[in-house]
Amino acid sequence: MNAYQPRAADHAFVLFDVLRAHEALAELPAMAEHADTALLSQVIEEAGKFVGEVVAPLNRSGDEIGAQWQAGAVTMPPGFRDAYQAFWQAGWPSLACGVEDGGQGLPTVVEAVLHEMLNAANHGWTMAPGLLHGAYECIRHHGSAELKARYLEKLATGEWLATMCLTEPHAGSDLGLVQTRAVPLADGHFALSGTKIFISGGEHDLSDNIVHLVLARLPDAPPGPKGLSLFLVPKFHEDGTRSEVHCERIEEKMGIHASPTCVLRFDAAAASLVGEPGKGLNAMFVMMNAARLLVGLQGIGLLDAAWQKANAYAQERRQMRAPGSTSKAGQADVIALHPAIQRILGTQRAWIDAGRVIAYRTALELDTQKHHPDTARREAAARWCSLVTPVLKSAWTDQAFVGASACLQVFGGHGYVREWGIEQHVRDARVAMIYEGTNEIQAIDLLVRKTLPDGAAALQTLLAELAAEPGQSPRTRQALQALSAFVRDQLVPHTSATGAAPEQPFWLADDFLRALALLLMAWAWDRLATSSDHDATAHAAFWRWVWPEFDMRMAMMNATLSVGQHRPAML
Repeated sequence: MNAYQPRAADHAFVLFDVLRAHEALAELPAMAEHADTALLSQVIEEAGKFVGEVVAPLNRSGDEIGAQWQAGAVTMPPGFRDAYQAFWQAGWPSLACGVEDGGQGLPTVVEAVLHEMLNAANHGWTMAPGLLHGAYECIRHHGSAELKARYLEKLATGEWLATMCLTEPHAGSDLGLVQTRAVPLADGHFALSGTKIFISGGEHDLSDNIVHLVLARLPDAPPGPKGLSLFLVPKFHEDGTRSEVHCERIEEKMGIHASPTCVLRFDAAAASLVGEPGKGLNAMFVMMNAARLLVGLQGIGLLDAAWQKANAYAQERRQMRAPGSTSKAGQADVIALHPAIQRILGTQRAWIDAGRVIAYRTALELDTQKHHPDTARREAAARWCSLVTPVLKSAWTDQAFVGASACLQVFGGHGYVREWGIEQHVRDARVAMIYEGTNEIQAIDLLVRKTLPDGAAALQTLLAELAAEPGQSPRTRQALQALSAFVRDQLVPHTSATGAAPEQPFWLADDFLRALALLLMAWAWDRLATSSDHDATAHAAFWRWVWPEFDMRMAMMNATLSVGQHRPAML
């Protein structure tokens, strides 16, 4: 089966016809010169060519050969280093980085389009540069003048790659349990010691240096998250000496075999403090939030890649006569004519197209948050990003796995064997539901940390803003009102009442996120439908096979609240 091929016209359609990105960028003084559809379209088209011609062909061999570990060193699959060197030298990692740092200063949304393509083409390869922009922003905002001078341009251009070292054998998402220690040295640096696991790209031969950003504790640090500081440890120091960072092994994983997931041991490695002592999570969240948007784009890209394969197969494979077939007697129809296959393909297309609208809107809001001259508009953008990012990360990585499995079903028995390539998408997609905060943690973040503390004021404002946009269908407006009323009249009163069960919001967090995801999809499809060029089949598929879940999720949340202070019977 042929490798994934980017379709630049599809991306440009969402950006310019649906979201009117050029008009939004024209309102930002720092981006006004880039509010040019011809320029942005050319960048997207060239990105598609690079991804299709250089990165996508390495996907199959990367999965089969995988990253290889020997005596502490990791060798990437054949062609991977050459592809990465061509990638950074062509300027692709620097698209949205500051011109003063060696970047191109383009809008964040262009970088988002690029990463969607890259992940669809070759998830394993793309894991390496996936953290680059987040690391750049982290150093840019929190690094000292010395660290900026030494590392910022190398990260902005992608000449050097970076890692995010959080997890330890005993401390996964609970970072308050981190034990890695950093002891001050006389020269102002620190000796950092500890073991980190699940470190994507912790060791490889793609770039000449790797910049590790590591959460650790100072000797006098208090326990818990507030005692964490952030440190930088390079693979190689300025004088060429190698740091005391050792790759003990790489994990044998279900998927993304071409991405080395490393166990790193730091043995009194010379480290530099990033930001203030005890403020490590604040600095690291810059990197983590950027990563969460990119993981949402992974979900969209992987689902699109699976859909491309399944759709192409369905147009060629002949099996039985479709209901109502007009084919000659005895002649089998292509399976694309069978209702069951149309439902599978239409459902995935509904998720892909809506997800693309939501993700690109989020990227545009990131630039708006940074650059818009109006304070109220910046606040609205920040609100969108805060509430929508966990939804995007969670719902679309869930669908990437479920949808890729559904696309495998289109192939029948052929999908279960490796030669068609669809099973790799199922394996690769599964991890995106786990890393950068599991999808359950995203749901808790959305409801418990971002919705309930202010009495749902931010969420209600977002829902009102969506309702005020022109072109909303009656179904969408009704659903916006239903969720708003539920939050106002039931969710907030029940969870804030004296004696309310403290665990109650945690029981319904997943349903709450899913309901908001479906509502955002409805909004996105209303936007898509304003253009005559939208996919009418996918539009119909959304309302017929995806949207009914909204009522189900609302019913589930009502049922959870009706339990009151009592735990569900099965527990």
